[in-house]
Order: sequence, then C-alpha cells, then structure tokens
Amino acid sequence: MPKRRQQVVLRHDVKKLGSTDDVVDVAPGYARNYLIPQGLAAVATPGLLRQVEQRKEKERQAQLALLKDAQDRKTALATVGRLTILKQVGEGDAIYGTVTTQDIAEAIAAGAGQSIDRRSIELTDDINALGVYKAEVKLHSEVSATVEFEVAPL
Repeated sequence: MPKRRQQVVLRHDVKKLGSTDDVVDVAPGYARNYLIPQGLAAVATPGLLRQVEQRKEKERQAQLALLKDAQDRKTALATVGRLTILKQVGEGDAIYGTVTTQDIAEAIAAGAGQSIDRRSIELTDDINALGVYKAEVKLHSEVSATVEFEVAPL
C-alpha cells in the first residue's frame, strides 16, 4: 500500500526538508500537526504555486540584473587602464608601509568612479616597493576583473 503524501510550500527554511518557497511532499500528519500550525508551510494550492513561481521568476530577474551590472563594471574597469597609487619612498625604491586593498579601492574610486568594497579586492603578495602590480576584484560570484596599478613616488 503506497504511503499517502501531501504537497506543501515551505514558508521558512526547515532543516533536512527544504528552503523557503520549496514545494515538498510530506506525510499528512507532519504537515497537519507540525508544519502548518508552526507557520513553516502552507498547503500547496494552484494559486499559491503560481505565487511561488512569480516570486522565483522575480528573483531570477534580479539575479540576472546583478550579473549584467557586474559585467558592465568589469568592462568599465578594463577601459580605465592603469591606476596610480602614490606612496612615500625610502631608500632602494622601498615604500613606507604597504599598499593595502583600501588604497586600491580609493584608486579605483578616483580613476574609474566606481565604489568597490575593499574586501572584494585580492592581492597575491604584499606590495612594499615601487612598480606595476595587478589585483583581482571580485564583482559578482561569476564575474571578476583584473586591475593593473602602478605604485609611484609621492
């Protein structure tokens, strides 16, 4: 004898069952006695399923807009060319301090007019001398750009 199952739409994340707006099949007693009274799920009706689909489509469109914005920002960073960071210099082209991700974010803001979070910039090595370097800027989970900058004497 096949087990009876009831289809519900989750309103919140439920551990080991699913996340918000997932449509899942559960035992009728589990839905009736726990999920629905706790406000964790609602019975899947055709109207509710349409609402879930509309929310998912709206979320997908928002994600596509974020991806397109990140690709546009990558193109803008590529057209800027080399950025310049000015630092005080000591003996042997050694600079005082190091070039930080905050310095690079400020150079991008000044050169490209884009506000970049310093935590999204990755440097492979410490920069302690004059020269030309590259940094990786993560603009989106799928889009990153390489920024070239020159450390010049102040």
